[in-house]
Amino acid sequence: MPHAVSLLRAARLARSTEPFLANGGFKSERCAGCRLRPSHCMCALRPSVPTRAGVCLLMADIEPLKPTNTGWLIADVVADTFAFGWARTEVDPALLALLADPQWQPYVVFPGQYAAPERVVTAVRPAHADGGKRPLFILFDATWAEARKMFRRSPYLDRLPVLSLQPEQITQYKLRNSGREDHFCTSEVAAMCMSLAGEHAVEQTLEAYLAVFTHHYLRAKNQRPIAWDGDAHRRLREACGSQTDHLISHS
Repeated sequence: MPHAVSLLRAARLARSTEPFLANGGFKSERCAGCRLRPSHCMCALRPSVPTRAGVCLLMADIEPLKPTNTGWLIADVVADTFAFGWARTEVDPALLALLADPQWQPYVVFPGQYAAPERVVTAVRPAHADGGKRPLFILFDATWAEARKMFRRSPYLDRLPVLSLQPEQITQYKLRNSGREDHFCTSEVAAMCMSLAGEHAVEQTLEAYLAVFTHHYLRAKNQRPIAWDGDAHRRLREACGSQTDHLISHS
């Protein structure tokens, strides 16, 4: 069944007057489920990890169309992933309804120096806490320049706490280059949020799944076969337990 990012991509394509051509990468046929060449498809490896936490992606206009987008990976792993296209002049009523849903405690994930100090938090209530609201992490899925504009121009988010992450690692994302080791891709940010929520199985799965996607994408781009017994697939097997063992061993 298509997830939120897939549906948003389809809606964005339906509004396009001409086909979207990604910069770089490969131009051949792509799998609709993972955006890779069919020869390097990873749909069979898609993990699903139970979690009470959710993710809300506010996506820049063409972000759902980019084959290197990692919000797609979050939606593969986290069942309660919501995706909305961002626009300065209008807000999807479904987004406002989500933010008002009493089951969720939304957090806008953004560096604290860009928010009023009284809004900034560095911790969240664990997702498994009894009787508490479920954490909903709002991520701007965009370039850094776009994300800053989106943060400033989304007044409906102003009442929400801003979760300021304090990462100790550098980015491992290799498919786009921002020139900054402290700029993380969207799925890396989601993994850090899941760690704060105590959802370590989801955190580890997102990290491993990104590594597998990167491996498949670069191998397809360079017309090389997949290394099914390599480190990336081993990490995913360890993160998911037996869930992917039979898939990788028979590939």
